[in-house]
Formats: sequence, C-alpha cells, structure tokens
Amino acid sequence: MDWFTADGYWLSRLIFQRALAAVYLVAFLSAVLQFRALIGERGMLPVPELLRRTPWRAAPGLFRLHYSDRFFAAVAWLGCAVSAALIAGLDGLLPLWGGMLLWALPWVLYLSIVQVGQVWYGFGWESLLLETGFLAVFLGTGDTAPPVLVLWLLRWLLFRVEFGAGLIKMRGDACWRELTCLDFHHETQPMPGPLSWFFHHLPRPVHRAEAAANHVTQLLVPFLLFTPQPVASAAAGLMVLTQLWLVLSGNFAWLNWLTIALALSVVDWTPLAGPPPPQAAPPLWYGVAVIAVTALVLGLSYRPARNLVARRQAMNRSYDPLHLVNTYGAFGSISRIRLEVVVEGSADPVAHEGAEWREYGFRGKPGDPRRLPRLFAPYHLRLDWMMWFAALSPAYARSWFGPFVERLLAGDRDTLRLLGRNPFPEGPPRQVRARVFRYRFTGLRELRATGCWWHRTHVREFLRPVSRPLPPERKGGGTGRGTG
Repeated sequence: MDWFTADGYWLSRLIFQRALAAVYLVAFLSAVLQFRALIGERGMLPVPELLRRTPWRAAPGLFRLHYSDRFFAAVAWLGCAVSAALIAGLDGLLPLWGGMLLWALPWVLYLSIVQVGQVWYGFGWESLLLETGFLAVFLGTGDTAPPVLVLWLLRWLLFRVEFGAGLIKMRGDACWRELTCLDFHHETQPMPGPLSWFFHHLPRPVHRAEAAANHVTQLLVPFLLFTPQPVASAAAGLMVLTQLWLVLSGNFAWLNWLTIALALSVVDWTPLAGPPPPQAAPPLWYGVAVIAVTALVLGLSYRPARNLVARRQAMNRSYDPLHLVNTYGAFGSISRIRLEVVVEGSADPVAHEGAEWREYGFRGKPGDPRRLPRLFAPYHLRLDWMMWFAALSPAYARSWFGPFVERLLAGDRDTLRLLGRNPFPEGPPRQVRARVFRYRFTGLRELRATGCWWHRTHVREFLRPVSRPLPPERKGGGTGRGTG
C-alpha cells in the first residue's frame, strides 16, 4: 500500500496535531468557565429545558444520557486534560488504535457540548473544530505514516473554508466588489482588538489593497492547494499570512488559528526536517477505516459543495447532526456604523429623571470610550459576541436577553463573572435598563485631546427600566414592579 501513505508529511502531521490540540484546550476552557451562566441548570438557556423539548436524534451526545452542572464541568475539564495530553504528545506513545481513541475522545466531548450549546455555540468555528477534529482521528499517530487520503480531506476542508468565505463576500455586499468594505470593517467588526484602531486609520489605498488581497487569497489561492509541491506549500503560506493579519486586526475566537493549523498540514516540511523517521506499514484494518471515512466524507460533501455554487449560498451551516461536513463563510455584508447595547443599573427603586445609572463593563466588547479594545482570541467571549448581534437586531437577543437582565437584578455570581466590571459590588441594582449607542473610532487629534479611543452617541432605548421586586421588609413603600 505504498500509495496509501505520505512518509514525508510526518512533521506536517505533528505540527497540525499539536496546533489542533491547543485549539481544543482553549475551546474546553471557554466552555468550563462560561457554561453555568449561559446554559447551566440555572443559566439563561438551561440545557435541561432544551433536552426536554428536542428529540435525541436532533442532537446526539453524552448529555442525552445525563445532565447536571457537575457532569458538564467534568466533561469540559476532561476535555482540557486530554487536550493537554495531546499537546504533550501522549498519542505518539500509544499504539495506533490507542492514539486514535485518544483523538476521538475530545471530539466526542466537544460534540456533546456543542449539541446543547444553543445560540451560544452557533458560530462557524464550532463546526470547523468538530469537522477538523473528526478527520484528525484518522490521521494516524506515532510510527505510522500519515495517510494520503486524510491529508487530501484536510485540504478539501481548508478549500471550503477559504473559498466559501470568498464567494459569500463576492455575492454579498457590493463594498467587497468595490474594495471599500475595509473602510468600515475594522471599526464595525464584532470585537475589535488592540490594533483595530490603527488598522481603521490606515490610508484608504491600503484598505483597497487589503480587500483585493483577501479576494486573491480566498478565491484563487485555494485551488493551488491541490497542485504539486512546492506550489501547494506556497499557497498554504499565503493563507497563513492572511490569517495572521486577521489575528492582528481583530478577535475572531479560534477561527484564524484553526485555519492556520489546517494550512500548516499542507506544507511540505521535508527540506527543513530531513528524512522521515522509521515508519511502520499501516495495518489492514486502519486502511479499511480510512477508505471508509473518505467515502463517507465525500458522500456528505455533496450538499456543502452544491452550496458553494448555489445562488443563495448559506454560511456556517451543518447538514448532519454530527457536524462531519459543513459550509463556512463570514461577513457577506458589512455594517457601516457600529451600534452597541450598553447595559446599566440603578440603585433607585423607581425610574425617574434624576436616577443615577451605572454602566456594566464587558470583557471584550466596547463600553467605556477610554478603554482600548483588548486581545482575547483565541479565547471565545460568547456573551460579548451575542451582544454585538443584539445591537444589529433585537431578534438575536429574544431568547436570552430577558434572562440575562433577570440575573443582573438577582446579582447572580456566575453571570457577573462573565462581565469585566460589576458597578454594584455592594449588592444587585434595583433596576436595569439597556440603551443603544453609536460608536465610532476617534481620530488621532480627538484621541490626544480626550484620551478616548471611541466616541459614542445615544441612539435609542433597547430595554426600558426593569425593576426587581422589593424585599418583604420594604414592601410598604412604593412598587417593586418593572416600569417597562
């Protein structure tokens, strides 16, 4: 079976696997540190309620067998431990079947989490991690050479990620065709980073060059992934450079880093690594498994491939409950202005003109105009991202914003841990409201004069003041009901 393996790609596999394990670790940490407030038993969108109203086949996973917050935490912490072990190279010390089982474990664990994550886990990079992790199970470990078929499947996945993102842009907002989208995008993207202010103020010709380079990298370069070396390596290198540019310019969780990992699997490291170490011939059962998985993935690729050429291309859609083969894409349209939902609380029992309102601070999303945006990626701040969607349309927040406000009024510790600043350390507020502001980056002269990275102006109400009930000993004076 000489055709079956690619001995020279042993280092490509090693680099890819360690990078993937690091992404897994970040994903599991994100889950374990945020789940109680988001989807826990007392969270905004509790998992038990989801399980009661959906059938098993719609979202199979471990939590169909049992759910409790303690069990979820155990699953997430186990995922962290296995990911750390994979980073350390434990898979290489096991026999082939043992290494494959070790790689299958984080895939099963994270799939189970995504299946119950609801809107908090509706991002494209969740499916991308699952699809990549599934293929990694069959990539082989230790002294077994990587199989050619799985290496090609990884290229097919990378092609769909990049080409799908390029097509959705060309079919979407006219500013991508006019090369003007980046006049706005660095300012209006979901979660700007510490360099986004500087990227936004680059000269417009540079923005045009950025957009043009993006089209080249996403629409033309992906086809070169299927050419002989060293052309394929050069194509992957261009993708890595593009993704690093995105890492510098914003926070996109682990999307960019996972795409980089996929691109590194394409690179032929033989000139740097030298001859491969001794590698055993793959056993028959392994060859059969790889061929069967290849046939399965190719069969499931029909609908995602058809989506690429469809007039109404869908973004970030899964076509099977296990997220084995998916469609990808982002930012088919670009916002021209940045709107932010600012959440405030008041210790006053009733809303009135002179009430004092204090603003809640979020970890990643813009709030205080004097605060320079922070770098959080590859860590994923799920609440901050959904707040960006809520500003685009209240429909995105319909299922969770009310429960979020209720937990602020109750002073819920798990919810407050998701925030960057609690303005009521002495106890929960009596009222909470939310308002929409327009944010824009200040100019250099304005920054020097005010010390503000952002300028904001009030646009409209998002949620009228809502009150919590008065404690029993204080019910004699005034009402404790919501005002809106």
